[in-house]
Amino acid sequence: MGFFIIRHLFLTLLACAALSAPAQACRLAIALTIDVSGSIDPGEYRFQMDGLADALEDPDIAEALVMRQAAVMVMQWSGETDQKVSTPWRRMLSFDAVADLAKEVRATKRHWRAGKTAVGDALLFLVPEFDKVPDCTRRVIDVSGDGMTNDGQRTTLGRSLARRAGITINGLAIDRIGQSVAQFYRREMVTGPDHFVMSAQGYSDYPRAIRQKLYREVVVPSS
Repeated sequence: MGFFIIRHLFLTLLACAALSAPAQACRLAIALTIDVSGSIDPGEYRFQMDGLADALEDPDIAEALVMRQAAVMVMQWSGETDQKVSTPWRRMLSFDAVADLAKEVRATKRHWRAGKTAVGDALLFLVPEFDKVPDCTRRVIDVSGDGMTNDGQRTTLGRSLARRAGITINGLAIDRIGQSVAQFYRREMVTGPDHFVMSAQGYSDYPRAIRQKLYREVVVPSS
């Protein structure tokens, strides 16, 4: 217990030092997306929200978010016209800010329950959102989902728009059987520097996968 208290105090001092230093530009803006299409049952929705909140509370991820002065937003998505920003852009300027974000994610209510899957429209919705954080030097869309596009615009259209805007798209494919969603993400969605697709074998594996994914997106580039 003493070790964790000392670690927390040390990281808090680092954050205070960063905040007392001359202001620096945000080095990461990341949009976290949650699939709430009809294939997601209530238990699977909870796996996503609790898993994401747990990942944000990981000490290494929280530290990297603060050190990079990251901007984070959370969006739920489903069909062609179903995109909802659950948490607008939030600046991670302290460990308390990260903790508050994790608490908000855990308490977020679901907006749709019977929609289709429009990955392309989710991307088209998200790209202009980055205009609200123009000081952030690296921009990432983090897509999690368990299905391929069956509604709305072609996924490749959103990918092209993101590529032209200098936005990286990474994917967390939730595959129940095989790798069909992961293959679709690789073929039609991901783009940008160091993009990648990570797989979760069903929703019970999502908490592990989203933590590993955020670690790769947030911690590894800052090390």
